[in-house]
Amino acid sequence: MSNSDSGSFPSVRQVNANAIIDWLHAGVEDTHRGGWASLFYGFVFTVTGLLINAFFADEYWLLAGLSTGFFLFGPFLAMGLYDLSRRIERGEAPSLIPSLAAWRTNFINISLFALLLLAVLLIWTLLSLTIFSHYFHGAFLSFTDVALNVITLKQPTFTLIYFSVGAVFAVFVYAISVVALPMMLDCKANVATAVVTSLRTCARNPLVMLLWALCIVVLLGVGLAASYIGLFLTMPVVGHASWHVYRGLIETNR
Repeated sequence: MSNSDSGSFPSVRQVNANAIIDWLHAGVEDTHRGGWASLFYGFVFTVTGLLINAFFADEYWLLAGLSTGFFLFGPFLAMGLYDLSRRIERGEAPSLIPSLAAWRTNFINISLFALLLLAVLLIWTLLSLTIFSHYFHGAFLSFTDVALNVITLKQPTFTLIYFSVGAVFAVFVYAISVVALPMMLDCKANVATAVVTSLRTCARNPLVMLLWALCIVVLLGVGLAASYIGLFLTMPVVGHASWHVYRGLIETNR
């Protein structure tokens, strides 16, 4: 069932939770069809995660912010995966090289949105550093130290504030981007139209969008649990599935 919104904004469909299974299945199928072109993007996510971990392993207060912030920038990094899914949908052969420059078709708007995501990443990283510094007073921390503090609630105020602030940033990025970048790629929509449409999508399908967000968290968690190596497979699936989220929820004229 669709919404009859007026003006320049596209209509947003209302779907049930079963759609998530279809999106995930389509994501897996596109990853298989995309082959090495799709897995290339998984490789990029994996290598970037490993490099962040290698360079900042001894500064976990900064590593935590950069690692989580990196995924806030993920919707832009998945642009190539959206392009591959669009080509597959059109019956074209998925090709890596054209997908690398897919953002050029709507350069100004996609660049503006990328700058917005980058600003959010930098602000979150700075806040993460500030929170760690305040509660641990600049002490040397290992991953185990922080994990034990969280699990044992040795610093309950830190745990509450850190994860609450992180959740706010994650929800904000998710709400403005869940269909925004695929829409800018597909319809050459401007930033304002894409962001408002993304927010309307979340408002019209709150439960489904919440469940889809949880699916993304689980898939990312699986990738991270395998020391970033799992991202090689999970990130292409998430990226391709996100294209089908857009196609399933937004009515376009094409």
